[in-house]
Amino acid sequence: MRSPTQRNLDICTIDGLIAPELGAKVADAAELSGGGFAAVWRATLTDGRDVVVKVGPPPSARLLRYESGLIEAEAAYFRLVRSSAPGVPVPEVLHVAEDWIVTSLLPGTALTGVANSAGVREQLGAAIAGLHRITGPHFGYTGDRARGADWPAAFGAMLDALLADAADWEVPLPPGLGELAARHAGNLATVTRPALLHFDLWDGNVLAAGGRLTGLVDGERHLWGDPLLDLVSPALRRRIEDEPEHPFLRGYAAATGLVLDDPARTRLALYRVHLYVLMLAEGPSRGIPVGGDRHVRLTGLLEEELRDLSRR
Repeated sequence: MRSPTQRNLDICTIDGLIAPELGAKVADAAELSGGGFAAVWRATLTDGRDVVVKVGPPPSARLLRYESGLIEAEAAYFRLVRSSAPGVPVPEVLHVAEDWIVTSLLPGTALTGVANSAGVREQLGAAIAGLHRITGPHFGYTGDRARGADWPAAFGAMLDALLADAADWEVPLPPGLGELAARHAGNLATVTRPALLHFDLWDGNVLAAGGRLTGLVDGERHLWGDPLLDLVSPALRRRIEDEPEHPFLRGYAAATGLVLDDPARTRLALYRVHLYVLMLAEGPSRGIPVGGDRHVRLTGLLEEELRDLSRR
């Protein structure tokens, strides 16, 4: 099912966008699958270059509050990583407009299609540890989206925005979510440096070839905050702290010396709550019905985390 946020494009439209900017016409192009927000195409140009074109949602699409300005945010992320951590493979930004972006095409296949991926996941953990050394100017998102003077304020604002989104879309959620940031403010306040976070490290956004990490894509949802937030999506719908031999965790811990003590485990639970609320709130905007199987599974995971947090 195609998301209402994804535009229907064709080769002529893609050519009309990028030919004037890149000085070459499109020889061939095809839409890429895997995402659910923007329309993403691979294009081969007449000068031999292979590029990726991402076009944001149409103006008529209803989005979540944190999804404003994501195309420009992605360009900023790629440029920052390429300048501050050149060893981490991210695309080169070739052109960016308000609602579309062209980048270089990275080699490799998404981890969703890689059978023996443990080595790549370990490399990813080490690479993300390197990105976490980059310090930002504030906590939270860029632009006019949720942010704060400290991490408790930023995380609370992020969660509040998602709760407001869920209310707008009439997505039912368990009670007590609005109190979490305040209840755990002391723990969240131990995070005093806003690290660069990718946030969306699921397998579809990680590329590999020949047993090596070759690409990290979709940086549009990046923010500044607690490095532990980036330990949630690499083990989607699971608890990475319960998998000490998880290759991502192994690579990350080797690079940082991370020890997951009780306060860290509590914060990981909070960040899984945030992610599950996000996934539930975004469902209707993607054309996913409330009350369907996905909604039921995510609600169960969310309630499990809330029960665990009630004992902390």
